[in-house]
Amino acid sequence: MTKLIALAGVASIAWLAPLQAQTPAAAAPAIKAAPVAALVRSVDIPYQQFTLANGLRVVVHTDRKAPVVAVSVWYDVGSKHEPKGSTGFAHLFEHLMFNGSENAPGDFFAPLKQVGATDFNGTTYYDRTNYFETVPTAALERALFLESDRMGYLTGAITQGVLDEQRGVVQNEKRQGDNRPYGLEGYAVTENLFPATHPYGHDTIGSMADLDAASLDTVKNWFRSHYGPNNAVLVLAGDIDAATARPLVEKYFGGIKAGPKSVLPAAPVVTLPAAKTVTLKDRVAATMITRNWVVPGLNDKDAAPLEVAAGVLGGMASSRLTNVLVRQEKLFTSVAADNSAFAQVGTFSIEGLVRPGVDPAMAAQRLDAVVADFLRTGPTQDEVSRFVTTRVAGRIRGLEAVGGFGGKAVALAEGALYSNDPGFYKKQLADLAKQTPASVKAAADRWLSRPVLAVNVVPGARDAYAEAKVPPKVDVAAAPEQPAKGTRGAIPPVGATPELAFPKVARSRLSNGIELVYAQRTAVPVTQAVLSFDAGYAADVDGKLGTQLVALNMLDEGTEHYDVNALAEARERLGMQLSAGAGNDRSTVSMGVPSANLGPALDLFAEVARRPAYRDADVARFKAQQVAQIQQELTNPGSLAQRMSTRILAAGTPYAKAQGSGDPVAVASLTPADLRRFQQAWLRPDKAKIFVVSDRPLAEVQAALEARFGDWTGTGPAGSKTFGGTVAALKPGIVLVDRPDSPQSILVGGQRTGLKGTDDLLVLNTVNDALGGSFLSRLNMDLREEKHWSYGAGGRFQPSEFAAPYLLQAGVQADKTGPALASARDDVAQFVTSKPMSEAEFDLAIKGATLQLPGQFETSQAVLGAMQANDLFKRPDDYYATVATRYRAMTLPQLRAAAAQTIDPAKLTWIVVGDAAKVKPQLDSLGLPVEVVPARAVAGVPAGTTTAAR
Repeated sequence: MTKLIALAGVASIAWLAPLQAQTPAAAAPAIKAAPVAALVRSVDIPYQQFTLANGLRVVVHTDRKAPVVAVSVWYDVGSKHEPKGSTGFAHLFEHLMFNGSENAPGDFFAPLKQVGATDFNGTTYYDRTNYFETVPTAALERALFLESDRMGYLTGAITQGVLDEQRGVVQNEKRQGDNRPYGLEGYAVTENLFPATHPYGHDTIGSMADLDAASLDTVKNWFRSHYGPNNAVLVLAGDIDAATARPLVEKYFGGIKAGPKSVLPAAPVVTLPAAKTVTLKDRVAATMITRNWVVPGLNDKDAAPLEVAAGVLGGMASSRLTNVLVRQEKLFTSVAADNSAFAQVGTFSIEGLVRPGVDPAMAAQRLDAVVADFLRTGPTQDEVSRFVTTRVAGRIRGLEAVGGFGGKAVALAEGALYSNDPGFYKKQLADLAKQTPASVKAAADRWLSRPVLAVNVVPGARDAYAEAKVPPKVDVAAAPEQPAKGTRGAIPPVGATPELAFPKVARSRLSNGIELVYAQRTAVPVTQAVLSFDAGYAADVDGKLGTQLVALNMLDEGTEHYDVNALAEARERLGMQLSAGAGNDRSTVSMGVPSANLGPALDLFAEVARRPAYRDADVARFKAQQVAQIQQELTNPGSLAQRMSTRILAAGTPYAKAQGSGDPVAVASLTPADLRRFQQAWLRPDKAKIFVVSDRPLAEVQAALEARFGDWTGTGPAGSKTFGGTVAALKPGIVLVDRPDSPQSILVGGQRTGLKGTDDLLVLNTVNDALGGSFLSRLNMDLREEKHWSYGAGGRFQPSEFAAPYLLQAGVQADKTGPALASARDDVAQFVTSKPMSEAEFDLAIKGATLQLPGQFETSQAVLGAMQANDLFKRPDDYYATVATRYRAMTLPQLRAAAAQTIDPAKLTWIVVGDAAKVKPQLDSLGLPVEVVPARAVAGVPAGTTTAAR
């Protein structure tokens, strides 16, 4: 579950005012919020732009809060540009462009990691392919060289070997998605919603057959046709200005010749001739019901009202579908609605999971009736305002990050590429702010009254489908494998990078003893707070696993003064988000809000933390939802692997209780008294600390918290956890969890190390960077890049307060399960014996870890997470301010010795989740005992956990 949630909103209430007099739930305190227009005016990303002679459009935004620059290149090519027989080419090329260029051969990530880049990745969708990284300012020239080289000097570096490698990686990415519960539903929607010839009528990842058919010549021709500078937008955001940027961009990109201009394909907003229903079978625990329409794209006048309609129907905690179908009628365990607006068209979808025991036909009928009622009556003004406030608040939250998947560079690039306006985000927000109940009703009626596509997924064995088959290997005629030699000279060196300026952390206490851990950040006027309790999964109740999560997650399901819907509406009026979460050692309640709105937000925060109601009806409803969630987890290969690996590695300790969302039988038996008992024992002030990052000074923050929490006292005895007992030794072997018809297997190898999270693990984490801790690690390079049996593999130490096991994990294609496990085992064995960490790996690990520190803590959320980790693992508050010095003091012999002394491949216990009929014969040859466990058996309660006494 999410532990740290950044939140936003603006209101005019005095933020130091304490909680008002208590009132009954039916008459919750009124919440005063700022007008939506004021929120919209607060969102601003100033920019300058220029265009090179070759057509490259450049947008620059200046943000000096950290010495980093986000570099983002967006190409006007996506899956909508792919002709028949070439599906998946855009996404395949996203991968190929990470495999080196003529003047920067080798993996693209290596020269980025050397300079401490963060947030580096790439994505492909219908309308675009983008690449991004955030680099120290001193490394900007290197990033521009690398991006320009793969734009202008790529084809000579693409060999048949590179193509085959990345084709295999992409196909395993596809298998990984298909292997998940409901993994085929998206294909069914796309293929039935659009005609086969429509640009949006196939999935971005493409078909196995088309990927297999991609030849070296067709791939190179695809690149020449689509990736020229005149088809791209370059955004630089951060510690840079246009005057500095222009000569650098001219230097590296100016010499690249323009290519063919992308042609916008005809993409009409199609309407089905008649309503259509498609039913799929899958190994799932609950029936999924969906409703789907094609609607206009993001530049259409109806994009904004349709977004509001989706939010009111199923995009907020208080949405119509959730309130009626989940809370009141209890027909579904979850329902959501979404309006996905692409550049030329959009899709409006509703998706719900039917509650076990409910007739899916009746549930579907009621879902359709709620939608019909909405079309007939429209939303209220309050619903419109709450959704728009929430949406604008989300945009405000994104203003702190310059790059990554959702920072300011993304907003500018999307506008420039899709709407020819980097500032298009302002128009979008202004359009949202002017919506009325009438405008939303009119748009919803105009588009959602048309024939609908219903795609239902029901429990049952999957029907055979072509994409699951592993095609025979086709021998490709030998082609020259020598990449073209570069002509641009060496990759630019990097200048001096400043040290991390980690915020000063202060500690104080409220009058009742609750410790406040505080840091000030003034980049955005936002306060984030986490109320952390010394509980977590280790505090769960023996024989009733799941009590902790139900008690925690029901904190916002109704309080003494608010029912669940009133509480959701109050948060939405403020643009506030609220979250509960748990790790092995801590249970948390998190909130965040722009500081102007902090007062009413803290009122709700205290109400949730201190006064949960646990009403009988709410508990009964939530238990059913939790049991359904558990049943879903037991069909998910990743969840099965987590449950089984934890059960084995943590056996005999309280950490063995971390069994997903719990035991379904135990959760079903919980009573309100059970939840209150847990809350009183564990979610109490003498087990609490409050972590805050805010633009407001400590004195003001402490006064506001004192007014809400200072008089809080515990009731009854506090809970306690028992660690340190004798734990039986593990016997090496393989536990195979049988999940029939899995196109991919999950591999987990785990070892108890005898270490704790409170031990100094910095040296071990640094040496593990080379083995399993990064994209360039040996495990990932072996299973993904060299053998292309996996979409990703890695390993790491997973610290809790009293344990730090080492775990490695990979998803591999089913027919390579045994060889992949053997190869991973060999990688580990060689790393601690014959092929230890090399000089080059050592240098890369130290440089990367040191230079990435300023970018790693660019946001308040990152700082808040670091503060909590330092506290949990008993590290000093200035730990990250001093860690660069410790990295530089490390030596290669020191790291090699640490790995050899700690990681032992002979002590690895392996968990495999896959189709036993296909996989077991492969595992039997590895010389380890193999125990087969049915997936349904993983729901059992782990034996031998140490009780958490209360």
